[in-house]
Amino acid sequence: MVNGPQSAVPMSGSTQSRLRELAPPAPGWQGVLKLHFSQRQGETYLRQEQLQAPLKIQRPFFPEGPGVCHCVVLHTAGGMVGGDRLTQSLTLDTQTQVLLTTAAATKVYASEGHTATQGIQITIGPHACLEWLPQETIAFNGAYYRQTVQVSLAAGACWLGWELTRMGRSARGETFVTGDWRSHTEVWQGEVPLWVDRQWLPGSAVVCQSPHGLAGQPVVGTLVFVGQPVDQAVLDQLHPLATTLQIAGDTGISRLPQGLCCRYRGPAMTAAKAWFVAIWQVLRPWYLGRTIVIPRVWP
Repeated sequence: MVNGPQSAVPMSGSTQSRLRELAPPAPGWQGVLKLHFSQRQGETYLRQEQLQAPLKIQRPFFPEGPGVCHCVVLHTAGGMVGGDRLTQSLTLDTQTQVLLTTAAATKVYASEGHTATQGIQITIGPHACLEWLPQETIAFNGAYYRQTVQVSLAAGACWLGWELTRMGRSARGETFVTGDWRSHTEVWQGEVPLWVDRQWLPGSAVVCQSPHGLAGQPVVGTLVFVGQPVDQAVLDQLHPLATTLQIAGDTGISRLPQGLCCRYRGPAMTAAKAWFVAIWQVLRPWYLGRTIVIPRVWP
């Protein structure tokens, strides 16, 4: 995997102009999802929604009580093809707490060079928290995919997000030898960049085997928490998890000035998920004062 240089230049221009830069060269689905969450008397609720196929949401539910709203996004087309363009806008008002996931894995099918794109804009208000935990993306050999995630944090807000990707349908012996996969995530607080991450994996046999690429492994993942410095006592609980759980693959944890970043590269999506969920299990009581509740749609 190729990690690009970090940038300290503030974002400029409107969200719309940034997303237009990702416009695909061929027509396809133009899905839109806009969700606005508010809080009243300790209850987080979905105040406003705007949807355009193939993106939909299930009815919000509250397995933890009214304080935390669980929301499940559905992609009704069954997968993305070259030329598809999905845009999501998530807004959390003051003191809201939201867990957002997806109903199933996202499949990105092979194309003739046309790119499928997804742009996600997240605005988190003061002392609010978003847990953005989508199920994995499966990039078929020959897929061209680009995702951008831009997070704006107010004072006291926090964001926990992860991205899990299987490069090629490895159960069929498929590897990612053609295509292009890019992921660009930025987290800002005002004009200050808290975390900027650019990843690029061009499909080729060399990259599949390179130690700077996939190193022969089909699954990669990143988990990030941003919003406040992580206590040393919490880090001490996290570091032995991969060994204790006997996680197959390469794992790493990096401390950030206002959070932490965890990386996975290995043979199994189940291993990546098990490690990320274990990390979430340790972190959540610290930043949210609650134990984890696994979304009901997860297998």
